Amino acid sequence: MNKKIVALTLTIFTGSLWPTSELKAQKNVADEVVWMVGGEPILLSDIEFQKLRLRGEGVRFDGNPDCFIPEQIAVQKLFLNQAKIDSIEVGEQQVNRYVDMWVENAIAQVGSKEKLEEYFNKKLSQIKEDERIQIRNNEIVRAMQQNITRNVQVSPSEIRQFFSIIPADSLPFIPKMVEVEKISIKPKINLAEIDRIKARLREYAEQINNGTQEFTTLARLYSEDNRTAIQGGEYGFVGKASLEPEFANVVFNLSDPKRASQIIKTEEGYHIVQLVEKRGDMVNFRHILMRPIPNSYALTEATLRLDSICNYINEGKLTFAQAAEAYSDDKDTHNNGGLMTNRNQESEFEGSASFRYEDLPQDIAKVAYELKQGEISKPFVQRLPNGQQEVVVIRLKAVHEEHLANMNTDFRTIKAMALAQKRERVIDEWIRRKQQETPIVIHSHYADCTFRYPGWVREKE
Repeated sequence: MNKKIVALTLTIFTGSLWPTSELKAQKNVADEVVWMVGGEPILLSDIEFQKLRLRGEGVRFDGNPDCFIPEQIAVQKLFLNQAKIDSIEVGEQQVNRYVDMWVENAIAQVGSKEKLEEYFNKKLSQIKEDERIQIRNNEIVRAMQQNITRNVQVSPSEIRQFFSIIPADSLPFIPKMVEVEKISIKPKINLAEIDRIKARLREYAEQINNGTQEFTTLARLYSEDNRTAIQGGEYGFVGKASLEPEFANVVFNLSDPKRASQIIKTEEGYHIVQLVEKRGDMVNFRHILMRPIPNSYALTEATLRLDSICNYINEGKLTFAQAAEAYSDDKDTHNNGGLMTNRNQESEFEGSASFRYEDLPQDIAKVAYELKQGEISKPFVQRLPNGQQEVVVIRLKAVHEEHLANMNTDFRTIKAMALAQKRERVIDEWIRRKQQETPIVIHSHYADCTFRYPGWVREKE
């Protein structure tokens, strides 16, 4: 397992569930405080839980897990302690998204919600709340690390030096990459479709408010937000800044948990909302989302418009970049000549204009794969992550064949690698310094551990 101190994998469920016998054994662990880090306890049950969990995911430990895991938890607590001092917070919407992904994956692994509750000996709501706390901590650690390294830069000489000491047989392999430009037109939604959606939502709200239907039942049956529909529309606790302003204004003014709200319009579609609970500056709510669907005429109209724009480009009246700036409805690319930016957080090329085909949105990847460099596609329909549709043409701006990294063509990639190494070194130095500044007490059982940061065990004065 990579020892890079990001300390986030300890609490994020990504693999298979551990055997039932191991989980039952976990319940029998006699609990006790075995570490204290800056006044924050680490329980023996915390360590055993994480050990069983990681084993269930097939993770191989770097060293003795009874030493490795508590050290990772202790490192996380150093970051969390500093985050409190620096008032580092994270968006609840992102936390809730990770929690929902975790729950969906866990239920899929064990077969049902009831089996998951049996494994944890807790109701699903409590399982989710426990995960929310842990994942929130993970995100706070990530934000704290970004704060620590925000001013770290690498000079050209540092980049050259970094590259010069990479052994020839260890040069990174750069896969085939493409750069893609995009023009999109959003089909117009006719008023009859909007009226249909609103009428349905008004009907649902009336049924909820007069007590003939439960909000949760209607959400499971009719909400088009797949993430929340399975949970009866429940969104989870969020802060005001995590929601669109118009949506937040309505949600945070709700007071009666038995009534449905007025209809709210957002970029995703139209909603009705019901209050679940307020906690200070946070609110939990249920919602039913319905998205208006463009009819075939609107899609044809958008297609014909894009055909005309492509004709202007092919006739030399406009470049693709000029057409994107003048006509594209894609707010993320139209000010950049239509050039797409890699926003895949799982990719080492995030933030660049280079994509592996698998990093591209699926509808775009299928078309881009058939294009030659410089070629423009025919208009096609792309389904967006929020369920909406748009008509798109793309241009394959550049194709970079697979190769071993070199300074001439991969300077940006090598710079990112050098910067990552320098940031890791800064984080490492920060941990060692905080370790010495923080009151730490550990059980004698861990005194003989070989830690990455040996300062946990201190000589008695």
